[in-house]
Amino acid sequence: MSEQQHIHDIIPEPALRRLPWYLAYVSMLREQKVEFVSSTQISRELKVDASQIAKDLSFLNIKGKTRIGYEVASLEKELEDFLGFRRGHNALIVGVGSLGAALIQDTGLSRYGLNIVAGFDVNPNIVGRTLCGIPVFDVKELALRRKQFSADIGIVTVPVEKAQEVADNLVEAGVKALWNYTPYRIRVADNIVVQNTSIYAHLAVMYNRLNLHKDQ
Repeated sequence: MSEQQHIHDIIPEPALRRLPWYLAYVSMLREQKVEFVSSTQISRELKVDASQIAKDLSFLNIKGKTRIGYEVASLEKELEDFLGFRRGHNALIVGVGSLGAALIQDTGLSRYGLNIVAGFDVNPNIVGRTLCGIPVFDVKELALRRKQFSADIGIVTVPVEKAQEVADNLVEAGVKALWNYTPYRIRVADNIVVQNTSIYAHLAVMYNRLNLHKDQ
């Protein structure tokens, strides 16, 4: 097992979720020609305890220098390498409605290593078209096209009642990870990575907190 794989195994998920925050901040600093940054400065900007930042970065064997802090360019590169943003990951998206189409047109995703190479749908008005140069195929061609494009990631943006079926089809076609945008909690084998990003769940939390503030 490589050192990189070992780090991925031991780093806690909350720390993994914070690392992109640090990357976004140091990338901004690099563009501003800032050479060094301390954990205290990052803490002040991101509202994360400085000791927590140091602990998170220590999982990657990144340590700052006394009274100097972290070298911005080096920290940015280390974070990008570790998070996989410098490597290309081919992805298929199933469900090219409004949300799926928006993701295909989001060119910012490619900056973070996610390359949506093909879309799939059942709507004859969508199948056969291209969006931003990305072809849309009939969902029946999923297995064939997955192999053609060597895609390991499947993005699920279908109606909730179709989520499990689509997930099953993607896994059967050979994908190793699913990015699920539906509120349905899909069931897959333990060796398949699933990341749930339910917009509706986030809305529920936001509305609840908004109502609490209104009542105060």
